[in-house]
Amino acid sequence: AQSYALEGRWNSKPTTFILTFLSPGANALDTIRRARAQMDELAKNFPPGVSYDIPYDTTRFIEVSIKEVVKTLAEAMVLVVLVVYLFLQSWRATIIPTVAVPVSLIGTFIGLYALGFSINTITLFGMVLAIGIVVDDAIVVVENVERHMREDRLSAKDAAKRAMSEVTSPIIAIVLVLVSVFVPVGFVGGITGALYKQFAATIAISVTVSGFVALTLSPALCAMVLLPQHETRGGFWAFFDRTFGRTQRGYMGVVGAFMVRPVVVMLLFGVLLAVSTGLFKALPKSFLPEEDQGYFIVVAQLPDGASKQRTDAVLERVERYFQANPVVHSTDALSGQNFVFGTRGPNSATMFVPLTLWDERAEPQNHAKALVGAAYGEFAKIPEALLLAFNAPAIRGVGAVGGFSAQLQDPSSGDFKKFAAVAQQFVDRVQKEPAIGRVGTNFRVSSPRLYVHVNRERAKALGIPISDIFDTLQAYFGNFYINDFVKFGRVYHVQTEAEAEYRATPQDISKIYVRAQGAQGFNMIPLDTVVTTEYQSGPDPVNHFNGYNTALVLGAAAPGYSSGQALEALDRVGKEVLVPQGYAIDYSNISFQERRVGGQSNQVFAVGLLMVFLVLAAQFESWVVPFAVILAVPFAIFGALSAVWMRGFENDVYFQIGLVTLIGLSAKNAILIVEFANTRYEAGRPLIEAALEAARLRFRPIIMTSMAFIFGMVPLVVATGAGASSRQSIGTGVMGGMLAATFLAIFFVPLFYVVIRRLTQRRVREEPVAEGQPMTPSPEDQV
Repeated sequence: AQSYALEGRWNSKPTTFILTFLSPGANALDTIRRARAQMDELAKNFPPGVSYDIPYDTTRFIEVSIKEVVKTLAEAMVLVVLVVYLFLQSWRATIIPTVAVPVSLIGTFIGLYALGFSINTITLFGMVLAIGIVVDDAIVVVENVERHMREDRLSAKDAAKRAMSEVTSPIIAIVLVLVSVFVPVGFVGGITGALYKQFAATIAISVTVSGFVALTLSPALCAMVLLPQHETRGGFWAFFDRTFGRTQRGYMGVVGAFMVRPVVVMLLFGVLLAVSTGLFKALPKSFLPEEDQGYFIVVAQLPDGASKQRTDAVLERVERYFQANPVVHSTDALSGQNFVFGTRGPNSATMFVPLTLWDERAEPQNHAKALVGAAYGEFAKIPEALLLAFNAPAIRGVGAVGGFSAQLQDPSSGDFKKFAAVAQQFVDRVQKEPAIGRVGTNFRVSSPRLYVHVNRERAKALGIPISDIFDTLQAYFGNFYINDFVKFGRVYHVQTEAEAEYRATPQDISKIYVRAQGAQGFNMIPLDTVVTTEYQSGPDPVNHFNGYNTALVLGAAAPGYSSGQALEALDRVGKEVLVPQGYAIDYSNISFQERRVGGQSNQVFAVGLLMVFLVLAAQFESWVVPFAVILAVPFAIFGALSAVWMRGFENDVYFQIGLVTLIGLSAKNAILIVEFANTRYEAGRPLIEAALEAARLRFRPIIMTSMAFIFGMVPLVVATGAGASSRQSIGTGVMGGMLAATFLAIFFVPLFYVVIRRLTQRRVREEPVAEGQPMTPSPEDQV
């Protein structure tokens, strides 16, 4: 509104923009609510024909995505309760683990508030996962109490006492493992650390509260609520029990067969490790999944020296194209500035394209990323301008757009023309890479400039102050701020500038006079008496990155390729084109963060695994028994990698958070088996018999807790709408990992325990079983 150099357009109509930026620590939703209320109040005094709109509102994505996660939270809770009821077959028994959910979540909210975290999509992700976790400990308690009531004919109170004597140690171990796996997260810096810490805090607090509930409230409720069930249930429940019994007997048969073929089974485990390694290398890497945030950005760059009228003509064609699409809410353009490349001039423009709400454009072709790709077909019909479209950045504030941001650097600060030629050579070469979808740079050295040379000696001789010459040029050809004045209750700025027809050519300088002080007093001298003009060309602007002259290159990965593969292509081309000519490549914005992450996730995973091992070593008072639990983790990794690979997803931060979580989740099932086997073996039972008995007794609670968690992941896996990509990424990996940890690892864990004990124990407490002799469960192992 204070300069003709910038002009706003809303749906092709002239507007003026008011840009609002959030202060650090402020609440985005509260800020936009107050801003809307303030604008509604101001609009009451607008002149006739003047209105306002807020088409570009980034909080829409926040609000809708939080609603979607809350919806997912409710769906997960319903599914978990139904699965628990399916296995416990009693509303009385189902109530006990169900109570653990709200109690744990309330405790989590209190803990997050105390730690200074907010309710956001990351913490809500953690709560969705926590729903399936917090019921686990309570399920273990309830299942064990019911087993003693059924098999030993004990009262609810006595059964609760006996059950707690058996499961207290495993529950404590599970809680410590799930909490300790996130300890390394506290030492991770940057954006990755911020994402990890919020998620880790949510899981750790909820697990701690649920463990406390399982050790205190759950057994008390069991003693009060549960009733002996002597009648035999028919119908669906009888069919379910028969099916589950056959499944359990089949499981015991396979575990027994594994015991007599340890070499073959360990070879199978080695094959699984090899396949997992191959999947990990084959999985494309990226930082964050691209989200449909409800808008995308288009930039237009015309040739150097192009007029504003030519830029507006290009904008009109682009506006007509987008306004014809019913899923486009509006087009909001700013002529005269390129927000993406950070340049200003009459030959540049930026357009924000807000879209309708997500549920109104559920079709894949209406996704923001698909609309960006389709726009390039239209852009090809406008050769007079470089037009680039970008999806919004995955994290607001980390760059203006999504995709990659490469900084080509000139460490020698040499010739700009050569630098521009090499930069264009780099862009042309990168465009041929299959991993690169689109790429461009606005670095040019042919921008026309009018240089004004002041003849200082003549100006001094004529008595003309040099400052007066500069002030006169600014007042007529630029704009010169005078002062403010108040009229009709409003503040007006006073700025001077010559009419357009008097500042159109360099010859117009001769029409301007400047005051000179001579012997005869003051005289008005034509300005061209002391100044001359000259056209030159050069870079506009000259950007610097880490102190070096730089050319910004923006782009995005091609469909089917990840951002990590795109960065690898840029590095490869940089070594071929830039390095031999004395130039370098670096990264900024989201690409810098992706590079900074590097091997951080691997370090977090390794240290998390070490923490789990140390906790288990203290719990079992052994340095070798924990390996029987740790060896279950590769199964979860295999499942997570397989699931993500089959869905065509990438190895991003959300998937890596899921992998760290899977360390504790996969260890949880193994702990239940190893803890019981270790207790019975140290009590004098034969090694294989102790392992088989532990597998039989723990099979039902493992399946119950795992299925409750897996079904709780379903809403994340099939998520749609705002923020769906991140929910699908973390949900798919965790669900795949738990499926493998449940339906593969439980067959191997008893054997792992036996093999480790045999390798480390000086004296074997059972007679060796002959190779090839079938190991069938004993009669008491039968269900």
